[in-house]
Amino acid sequence: MQASFYEYLKHSNPCELILCEDDKEADLLSQISLFLGIKTFVLPDFRAEFGDDLRVFSKELFELCQVLNAYHKEKNQKILIAPLHTILKKLPGKKHLKNLVVSKQEKLILKDFKEELLRLGYEFVDIVQDKGEISVRGDVVDIFCINEEQPLRILLFEEEIESIRFFDLNSQKSIPNELENFEICPFLAYFSEENYEDFKQKIENFQSEVLINDIHSLGFWCIDDFYDYLELDFRSIKEFNLDTFARDLSFINQRIIPQAKIFKPLQSVYHKDFFAFHKDKKIIVLAQNEALFKQLELENMPNLIFKKSDLRINLSSANELIISLNQKEKLKNKRKTKLILDELKINDFIVHEDYGVGQFLGLELISISGAKKEFVTLLYQNNDRLLLPVENLHLIDKYLGASGELPSLDRLGKTSFIKLKERLKAKLLALASQIVIRAAKRALICPKKINIDFALQADFVAKAGFSYTQDQLKACEEILEDLSGSKVMDRLLSGDVGFGKTEVAMNAIFPVVKNGFCVFFFVPTTLLSHQHFKTLKKRFEPFNIPVFKCDRFTNSKDKKNLLENLKAQKPCIVVGTHALLSMECENLALVIIDEEHKFGVKQKEKLKELSYNAHILSMSATPIPRSLNQALSSIKSYSTLQTPPEDRLDVRTFVKENNEILLKELIARELRRGGQIFYIHNHILSIEQCKKHLLELFKDLRILILHSKIDSKTQEEQMLKFENKEYDMLLSTSIIESGIDLPNANTIVVERADRFGMADLHQLRGRVGRSNKQGYCYFFIENKQKITKDALKRLVSLESNSFLGAGSILAYHDLEIRGGGNLLGVDQSGHIEQIGYSLYLKMLENELNQLTQKEPLEENKIDLKLNINAFLNSELIAEDRLRLELYRRLSQCKKVSEVYEIEGEIEDRFGKLDTYTQQFLALINIKILAHKKYKSISNYEQNIQFTNFHNQKEIIKAKSKDDDDIITAVLTHLRKV
Repeated sequence: MQASFYEYLKHSNPCELILCEDDKEADLLSQISLFLGIKTFVLPDFRAEFGDDLRVFSKELFELCQVLNAYHKEKNQKILIAPLHTILKKLPGKKHLKNLVVSKQEKLILKDFKEELLRLGYEFVDIVQDKGEISVRGDVVDIFCINEEQPLRILLFEEEIESIRFFDLNSQKSIPNELENFEICPFLAYFSEENYEDFKQKIENFQSEVLINDIHSLGFWCIDDFYDYLELDFRSIKEFNLDTFARDLSFINQRIIPQAKIFKPLQSVYHKDFFAFHKDKKIIVLAQNEALFKQLELENMPNLIFKKSDLRINLSSANELIISLNQKEKLKNKRKTKLILDELKINDFIVHEDYGVGQFLGLELISISGAKKEFVTLLYQNNDRLLLPVENLHLIDKYLGASGELPSLDRLGKTSFIKLKERLKAKLLALASQIVIRAAKRALICPKKINIDFALQADFVAKAGFSYTQDQLKACEEILEDLSGSKVMDRLLSGDVGFGKTEVAMNAIFPVVKNGFCVFFFVPTTLLSHQHFKTLKKRFEPFNIPVFKCDRFTNSKDKKNLLENLKAQKPCIVVGTHALLSMECENLALVIIDEEHKFGVKQKEKLKELSYNAHILSMSATPIPRSLNQALSSIKSYSTLQTPPEDRLDVRTFVKENNEILLKELIARELRRGGQIFYIHNHILSIEQCKKHLLELFKDLRILILHSKIDSKTQEEQMLKFENKEYDMLLSTSIIESGIDLPNANTIVVERADRFGMADLHQLRGRVGRSNKQGYCYFFIENKQKITKDALKRLVSLESNSFLGAGSILAYHDLEIRGGGNLLGVDQSGHIEQIGYSLYLKMLENELNQLTQKEPLEENKIDLKLNINAFLNSELIAEDRLRLELYRRLSQCKKVSEVYEIEGEIEDRFGKLDTYTQQFLALINIKILAHKKYKSISNYEQNIQFTNFHNQKEIIKAKSKDDDDIITAVLTHLRKV
């Protein structure tokens, strides 16, 4: 394909538009036109069907507007490359994408500007996190223009623009360099006031099943005068199958670029011998840096031309070679998810370190003795309320139980919660001691000697058939270092399913077996045992490494063969479930455990015995909390995989009203491409009825039913059949096994999605899209008029956040915390249920720190009873959720410098600080400086009393009873102490 395009561009006047199949082809073609110095514009593969909810395709639509905007501005020779599905739709033309210019030299009237941005299709939000969003907070305007890679912040002084700067999405802080002006590209079209009203009316009247009728969900379908880009002079790179399209497109296949006659694609490994063989040809070598070229050591070769370029072209002809040393960059998740799942919402359950489980009722500004302060209101049993000063927000955490059931509220004034904590503390000390003692014993063991042959290892990596991600390379490096070291390895590898944990594990297995030792690979279920056995057998076959399987499906002949192998101490790999625990192996040097938390207590004990003097690599799909990671760092080593594989696609997510026609269509589409379907019906009693209904729609559909009432042996046997494609659909409750990797199942339907929590829905969505096939997720609701506002918000949010890595924030309060529980193999779900995961892990970290660092982490709490007006002003920061987030961060500050950093950020994001906000920041500084010195500080008018931990009191006098004088006096005194 590159060869044909290269010859076409070299030998004829290029056309204006090139058609191809998809993103991958478009990328390959763009390398050629860029190499030949032609300005190239590549459109995304936009595959929405008329009437689809376009929130799912927001990434493609932003890219469309951005690329076409730049294309129309370019005056020199240019070429547009477009996938067929994109170009068959009419798209925004030059007149639609007229930019709005904002310049420092001109006045900016905020009211008019906001109206204009609405007409440009921009969405008003609290915090700008994605393209096409704008946030206005007093004199500060944040905007993420569609045509920019970073958002911008405008600072106003009345109608004058004081500054224009880019800002960082993650920290929300602005970047120092000033801009004089910038352009705002419209989303879809630039509307006049009159046209905009007609357009809005058209969207509202559009007949569709979308949840919210607005420009982001339906706008593209409601603009009549878009431009047909097939009117440009175009060529097609190949012949297309056009039968699937309703209209006659035969004219497209009449304009195909001829096949290459001179050049052909080149696939080879480039080394000295290769270049010596082609010494009579002109060779152009492309590399993104000189170091890549120097590695080849090709000095004094006159036929070689080095070009510094990041292009990827590999072509050969009789007289010439074009070679690229560059690899395609891995997909980096630049987008930041808008799912902020750890924020507190009204009526959320929380856990207070001292008072236990309560309910969050919101923020309240209360006047006490004439001084205003903001408090967090918490509800406890018998309708009792607790007012928590916002500076102590770190004492509460969102409640998360083991079973996901609602907790019962604790009672204020009773000591039952304190007693429960004391009882639990003793159990946690025992658990922590166990962990520390086991680690100390393992540290004394001398491991079996493993020498790494790096040339052999490189050959193994090269035969993987794909390029490793940076995370995988780093994890392999760390593991090989451990294996060749003087201590036995105890490492945890965590990463999402499909992110390449098994490949990393195989890099650990390879040198161990090559050194003449055995490896045991433990998995919790026969299905996983079957999956891993297939993967390992295929991967190790070229290296003549024997792989055995040991589970309850292993026949006696294979078992006998395995036992003989182990007895003879021949190097091999054995994959198995707990059935493998009864095997004896003197030659065992490495034990790999997948999802250790799924093994029972007795099985875990047996695993510990078995792996006593062997290297251990545990693998988990749930991440570990960062703080617990630090507490355990002297005991266990960690590696994490956070980069998705190169060919992994986003899971397209749609929220729809339950509809038979749509259901038929999506099932038929998945079956047409030879795939399988998950169907979630979360009610055991009516699941047979649901099967009956599905068979009415598709009488030949092979449906497997699974739920918790079916015994695990049957479940496993049936899932093996599903994996072998003996069924088309898995109809189940929400118990779908989280660790299972079924790359052939790429459509999931979730009934009554509004009844699930956001984390559950995100987990279910993660069951599909495990291969390089496009995954589809459908959240069905019964009636969009009847679902709650919160459920609606949740579903729209999930629909908009279907890109890869969208679960990064979601992981914090759900997967990550559960991961902490999993890692420790804790069988104390009753206690976790009573106090929640967060506090449970906090207490365990404390015990571990005490045992390993010999110092407790218990905080000395300070009671600040200063009668001053101190709070983050709602006139400055209007949204409760933003204030709450800042209160949370400030309450966790340990150093005064951290408070100053947040102060700078608040001023940058929200404008000049008022007195009340400044006084609250001073209060946090007082709290930090008084830590470990005093247990309370209070004042009556200008008299200030400091009480230390021995109940000794000290009184000083401020200049006056004014707030600023009280604060100055307290800070001055604390800095002297």
